[in-house]
Amino acid sequence: MRKKVNIPSLLSVEELADYLGLKKQTIYNWLNQGKISGIKIGKVWRFEKKEIERWLKGCKREK
Repeated sequence: MRKKVNIPSLLSVEELADYLGLKKQTIYNWLNQGKISGIKIGKVWRFEKKEIERWLKGCKREK
């Protein structure tokens, strides 16, 4: 019996920009500034959706 592998949901730069309502250039800028982290596969950046959601929760401000 094969073991089930849990593969994380990976987003492209374009998908992440759409998800956050931002321009792709903003995503690249944040990568260069170290504001977000991603996985570079060859020449393409990918982002784990769970990590992005965790990062967003960390950005939340309470009144």
